[in-house]
Amino acid sequence: MSSKLFSVNSTLYKCLKTVHNGHAQRFSSGAASAVNLKGRSCLTLKDFSSDEIKKLLWMSGDLKHRIKHEKEYLPLLRGKSLAMIFEKRSTRTRMSTETGFALLGGHPCFLTSQDIHLGVNESSTDTARVLSGLCDIVLARVYNHSTLEELHKEASIPIINGLSDLFHPIQILADFLTLQEHYGSLSGLTVSWIGDGNNVLHSFMMTAAKLGVHLKIATPKGYEPEKSIVQEAQRLSKQHGTQLVLTSDPMEAAHGTNVLVTDTWVSMGQEEEKKKRLKDFQGYQITMQTGSVAKPDWTFLHCLPRKMEEVDDQVFYSSRSLVFPEAENRKWTIMGLMVSLLTDYSPQVPMLKF
Repeated sequence: MSSKLFSVNSTLYKCLKTVHNGHAQRFSSGAASAVNLKGRSCLTLKDFSSDEIKKLLWMSGDLKHRIKHEKEYLPLLRGKSLAMIFEKRSTRTRMSTETGFALLGGHPCFLTSQDIHLGVNESSTDTARVLSGLCDIVLARVYNHSTLEELHKEASIPIINGLSDLFHPIQILADFLTLQEHYGSLSGLTVSWIGDGNNVLHSFMMTAAKLGVHLKIATPKGYEPEKSIVQEAQRLSKQHGTQLVLTSDPMEAAHGTNVLVTDTWVSMGQEEEKKKRLKDFQGYQITMQTGSVAKPDWTFLHCLPRKMEEVDDQVFYSSRSLVFPEAENRKWTIMGLMVSLLTDYSPQVPMLKF
């Protein structure tokens, strides 16, 4: 090991052992250290084990420390190219993926619906086979999850879900890295989702129990998460010994929680439903009153973009809000995921105990 790398590890170890926000950082090599994800796709975190998710978070934290804080240059993806297929627009997904892949030495190619008519001018099958010969990995942000499944079936390279109607796995990795950094450990935390039973919630449900996180969910009647996903989340909760609560009462969900989370009530493609949705979600806005029944150390997450009806300014811009570190961590977690799927790189910093 080089003297420089030894210095980096020594510095980080001392830093991470300190108390952060009242929570001591701890370490464990764990089974996750032996996980190898090279060649895998990531369509949903349902397909990833507890140790595999922990490895992704560890990888992301490692790259963030070495590149952002230690100012190291790590061209781990030099010579590799990424196809970014965007049927739906996004600030954070595009910027985090493009800048992250380039920072690692790779070449990202952005393809909108005007550039690539997925399943229209060319079938998803043919597109997957063509891109497999032209690039090393694909990130696709699509309307229908079935499009991702077809790309994955026909491609010989990894496919990453940049968002679909069912799941948003790269958002959840960023959320849990943010909570790991803030609280020092994930195990035993309670996260409360107050809002729509959408793709982001589905990804929380496929991930939380695997990290030892309790999950409370409040959705209006008629806006509950998919039944099959609820059933899987219940199975995971039982397997990992965590609590899963589903209710239609926001204050019940918020009671005793560490983290309040919400998302847009009107997603892209649901604009015609806006008037009805705003009426149905009355009483679901997160305010300081919502937080009054949470634990004293409660924090707030939102994947953005945010609307006033979902959370008021007093919470959104408060010291309890982690939304901007959360947005930045989209970059480090997508970098950690892409490096994991494309290389044999092993993190150089100690692994946090989850």
